[in-house]
Amino acid sequence: MTSTETSRFVRLRVELVVELTDTDRLRRAAYERIDGDESMAEEERGHARRMVESDEAEALAYLVDPFELVEQVPGVELAQASWSSEHIDYDPHAAEWSGAFGDLEDDPEEDD
Repeated sequence: MTSTETSRFVRLRVELVVELTDTDRLRRAAYERIDGDESMAEEERGHARRMVESDEAEALAYLVDPFELVEQVPGVELAQASWSSEHIDYDPHAAEWSGAFGDLEDDPEEDD
């Protein structure tokens, strides 16, 4: 590829930190997704249910689908996706998080 050509592929990186506010509801939703997935083999389904039972982060991973992020974007077709979720120590006031994400609770008009 020459310097005047550009790739048709773009890597879109998205990082989210979410707060789990109702783990029972999260698990139920993950079970529904797993049980409704007709392409999943029964053995795989059992494994997925055990993972969801043992870890809320796994439940979240079963419910988040990168395809859904771009399926309505015109002129874009998802070529590849991978994602994971994990429990983290999060303090929105810690220096390591400062500036990493916009503060979703701040009102931008209050800064004026």
